[in-house]
Amino acid sequence: MPFLAGATGQIHYRRWPLTGGRAPRAGVVFLHGMGQHTGHYHRFAAGLAAHGIELWGLDQAGHGLSEGTPGVPGALADLADDAARLTDVAAADRPELPLVVMGHSLGAAVTITLLRRSRLPFRAAVLCGTPKSVVHHAGTADFAHPGFPVLAIHGVDDRLAPVDGVRAWTAGLPGVTLREYPDTGHDLLHEKIHRTVTNDVAEFALGVTVT
Repeated sequence: MPFLAGATGQIHYRRWPLTGGRAPRAGVVFLHGMGQHTGHYHRFAAGLAAHGIELWGLDQAGHGLSEGTPGVPGALADLADDAARLTDVAAADRPELPLVVMGHSLGAAVTITLLRRSRLPFRAAVLCGTPKSVVHHAGTADFAHPGFPVLAIHGVDDRLAPVDGVRAWTAGLPGVTLREYPDTGHDLLHEKIHRTVTNDVAEFALGVTVT
């Protein structure tokens, strides 16, 4: 099992390579939410693989096989450091592969923290179930730029992060497109509509990376 040296200990990560010797068309670096880990995303990886997209993900500190206090991931800055290290691993392994970063819930907050430092080497980003803490923090808006495409996906019936706040937040962010899913909650990749969501993410990723 691969590990990298994280901000607060050893961080476990996974790579889901394409089968059959196929070369990937794009790569996604994925950051999960609270109480989750990479083992929950084999189905998502398989869905992306059907489109020729390779997935990378890590168990955030305190989750899965990573070290840390269980259920206490720590500071966003430390989590962003870990995400940057995983990105370096992916970029070194596939130096010519265009990468998109994606985060769900806590992972969306980490993604934004990472993008506020630098958008390189990412071509675009996907924010899934962006939490209220981000939406209500005006200082986080500086991650958005007109030339950097961001897809925000959100469930209309999300009780943890109500969509009204996300609508107002994304409306003023350059380069950010909001896609809503009716009759769905917070965890879009584990709801009945997960295939549609996965296909939408894949279409977006290939649209911004493959020329």
